[in-house]
Amino acid sequence: MDVVDLQDKAAELPDAWSSLLLGRVGGAGVKVLRMDGRPMVPESHDTAEALLVMDGVLRLTVHGGEVEVRAGEMYLVEAGVEHAVRPGSRGTLVIVEHGSAAG
Repeated sequence: MDVVDLQDKAAELPDAWSSLLLGRVGGAGVKVLRMDGRPMVPESHDTAEALLVMDGVLRLTVHGGEVEVRAGEMYLVEAGVEHAVRPGSRGTLVIVEHGSAAG
């Protein structure tokens, strides 16, 4: 496999918040997406997911509190925990989650 430029891949996506599955490591999918400042509705997943901010900032609401994840930082959302993206989240985000599919 070739080296992947994550920011380029995110910039090529036709829509913000639409992820691209880059590959798999064991049973985990590695996805990239572009954040554009819009909030996203609350969601939860059956498995944990790692949210790694490559550039920019990810603003979340988790357990009723606010979490801010900056470039070079990662936040682990445990399975079943509801979380929502707050307004102002911008940049490139890598998501690693077990069993993830494209999009």
